[in-house]
Amino acid sequence: QVQLVESGGGLVQAGGSLRLSCAASGRTFNIYAMGWFRQAPGKEREFVAGINRNGGNTNYFDSVKGRFTISRDNAKNTVYLQMNSLKPEDTAVYYCAATVAWNTRTVLTTGAQYDYWGQGTQVSVSS
Repeated sequence: QVQLVESGGGLVQAGGSLRLSCAASGRTFNIYAMGWFRQAPGKEREFVAGINRNGGNTNYFDSVKGRFTISRDNAKNTVYLQMNSLKPEDTAVYYCAATVAWNTRTVLTTGAQYDYWGQGTQVSVSS
């Protein structure tokens, strides 16, 4: 089992940047495919970005392509989400998720595919 703790959220003006971090417990971080999701008030949770076990493959929600970058450092048991050119519609609670991936190339894009979740971090973008 893995525990996930997000950090790095906050309030930023439109056009600004934030970097979210998700620290994972345990010594086998490199067996997990990782993802970021978000949920805005009154809306369903949506996929933001995913990354495979070694960081070589990624996938993004269309609305964040070219603005957000997911990466991971397996030596530090951490996955990151660099968010640039933020828009008010990016305002949400952002969640980190993990699941064991037997295929090293796997990038998962739906919430049901993930077994472990962090507590979330709030990102607010003002216009």
